[in-house]
Amino acid sequence: MEAVIADIRHELAADLDGAFPDLVRSRQDRIFSGVLRMVRHHADAADITQETFIRAYRALGGYEPARIEAMSLDGWLWTIAINLCRNRGRSRSPVPATIPEQPDRSVGPEELALRSTEEARWQQRLLALSPAQRAAVVLRHVVGLGYDEIAEATGRPVGTVKADVHRALTRLRRMVEREEAT
Repeated sequence: MEAVIADIRHELAADLDGAFPDLVRSRQDRIFSGVLRMVRHHADAADITQETFIRAYRALGGYEPARIEAMSLDGWLWTIAINLCRNRGRSRSPVPATIPEQPDRSVGPEELALRSTEEARWQQRLLALSPAQRAAVVLRHVVGLGYDEIAEATGRPVGTVKADVHRALTRLRRMVEREEAT
């Protein structure tokens, strides 16, 4: 994975317009998946993902090739995405969850309903966390970023990120245990 990113960085430094679609293709699903768990709504996540890449493209256009070659693209993209999530959270009031636009047709309606219910439960649990804990646990356990990358993306020290992940997992575990006890 790191070799792919290194190749993309090199290509971006040499030819931004030619290589940028490769960056988008290689990262958009991960960005979207993580953002969706932070903002809850499919349309918002799609908008934030798109805006992340628009801002990245504009910024990269002003960077020297050496700076592009040296940067951590994943951490940098996540910094943009997280800031957009924060801005979206400040500018909007919460609204009810929406039904997915294209349900999975490979499973029956009962299985689809169970998945939807369980996904809604996890979304509610995540929303009960502080924004910092939610971002940290999603980036670590959903997106799969390392603590250093999360620290870079969130602008928080590595120790704080580790504490946020630990506290979030502890809270999530307690929520699940309470639900199972009732």
